[in-house]
Amino acid sequence: MLYETHYQEGKKVTFKKLGLNIAGLLFLPNNFDEKNQYPAIVVTHPGGGVKEQCSSLYAWNLAKNGYIALAFDASHQGESEGLPRYLEDPTSRVEDIRSAVDFLVSLNYVDENKIGAMGICAGAGYTMNAIQTDLRIKAAAGISTWNTGHSARFGFPGVNIENFMQKLLKEVAEARTKEARGDEPLYWNYVPKSENDIDENTSVIQKEAYEYYRTDRCSYPTSVNKYLVSSNDKLAAWDAFQYIDTVSPRPLLFIVGSKADTLYFTEDAYKRANAPKEIFTIENATHVDLYDKPEFVNQVVYKLVEFFDKGVKDA
Repeated sequence: MLYETHYQEGKKVTFKKLGLNIAGLLFLPNNFDEKNQYPAIVVTHPGGGVKEQCSSLYAWNLAKNGYIALAFDASHQGESEGLPRYLEDPTSRVEDIRSAVDFLVSLNYVDENKIGAMGICAGAGYTMNAIQTDLRIKAAAGISTWNTGHSARFGFPGVNIENFMQKLLKEVAEARTKEARGDEPLYWNYVPKSENDIDENTSVIQKEAYEYYRTDRCSYPTSVNKYLVSSNDKLAAWDAFQYIDTVSPRPLLFIVGSKADTLYFTEDAYKRANAPKEIFTIENATHVDLYDKPEFVNQVVYKLVEFFDKGVKDA
């Protein structure tokens, strides 16, 4: 990998989610003492990502600042259990986060009254949704936040296709019908498979994501770059920010690059949320820059620690 993600330093753990074994990496503070109690943060990876990538990077940094931090693979993905494989179901992804909180409160060295959550990209959208219904989460932060429901209805940033959702759902219907008749499941790629699949019509976010996920920059064997076509009806029926106005008075933080083509997701979430809330902009950074580039990650970590210290540790 071009940049370290520190997944090697996480303690391998498993926890249950509706009978499934979820694979996680638990990061512990320096001078950890299991007789003490610590604040804890759940860290959720992007769509198509796995725990060994940017979620471990941020979990490691939070642990260095006194937190128990848990990065994990979404159910149906990575090393976690769940059939069918490579399902991207937003309701399931949110339940993953609740189950991660279940795991943390079962640990004697975690202070159950001091639990926060954060996520990156789609993981940030799922985190913002989870805090709406899980009161155990005292504060939530999103990095390069993405509302997967919106993009299923209207397309990715930079994609302008008339009647996008209807065309998407037509492909879902065809895929589900084939599967029901015994055909193999159909998958789409999250990002271009190779440089040969990138042309002048490829969106900026897709080019960025290809470099991150499919090159030596941060490729990882369990990040396989595919998801079920039949996931898209579930995504299209979902909205990450539906009841975000009910989270107050628990605080929300949105961290975004000034050059991110997904900035409008952050602005939408911020507009719909009630105070306390904050947008923290990283100048000259794009959406994916915040995943791993040290000059930007350092700024993000500083803000995350400031936010969680006030909203979780000192709450």
